Amino acid sequence: MILSSAPTGNLWLGLAAAVAYAVPAAAAGRISARAASATLWLAWLLHAAVLLLGLAGDPPRFGFAPALSVTAWLVLTVYAIEIQLFPQLQARWALAGLGAAAVLLALFFPGQPLHVSLSPWLPLHWALGIASYGLFGAAVVHAWIMTRAEHRIRAAADSHSGIPLLTLERLTFRLVGAGFVLLTATLLAGWLFGEVLYGRAWKWDHKTIFSVLSWLAFAILLLGRARFGWRGKRAIRILYVGSLLLLLAYVGSRFVLEVLLSRSVP
Repeated sequence: MILSSAPTGNLWLGLAAAVAYAVPAAAAGRISARAASATLWLAWLLHAAVLLLGLAGDPPRFGFAPALSVTAWLVLTVYAIEIQLFPQLQARWALAGLGAAAVLLALFFPGQPLHVSLSPWLPLHWALGIASYGLFGAAVVHAWIMTRAEHRIRAAADSHSGIPLLTLERLTFRLVGAGFVLLTATLLAGWLFGEVLYGRAWKWDHKTIFSVLSWLAFAILLLGRARFGWRGKRAIRILYVGSLLLLLAYVGSRFVLEVLLSRSVP
């Protein structure tokens, strides 16, 4: 289900958002910081409009690509908040590229129509899960910035992170902690209220298994940091593994069902 399935309004808004994201991403270092910031804010607003139209359309649609698009938008939202507290944080160019790629992917794969018979509580359950995606995505971006800054410091070069490594590390684990809380709430809701949400009891399918494995990875990471002071490469590797497992849980399973198998999924 690709580009032709996307509503015309969504198509033009999505293309406008992708172009707005692409400007600061492609012109890194060639436009002023103020111009790049203004363009990124415009892209963020257009991106939000695309997401709202997709979810409020007739019929509303969702799938693996819209899930990635929402995640990218949430990562950018976290960045927009943090940049007010830490103006020296430098990740604008990379996040602009991420936003453009996510919007374009969602245009090509707008998802499948949602069933009107679904539980009214299901959007809340999805919101918890997608919010955890966004927080873990933001944590991964912070970990990448932290790794890049550490490599530059070891090479006796300017880190260009804009923020001390210890501050970046604290921000990263705060995001991991918040994401872990939301992921726990999502799994508990699916386990306790599966019949209300999906019309069936808890089921050990691929999505559930990968979700539980990711939860265990993040639990080990947080426990290891609190008990043994884990940090640096070991902590970042576990963060990457947990995030990859979480990505496979929903996005991966939906991609296989929607694109490879062309099956309708709730």
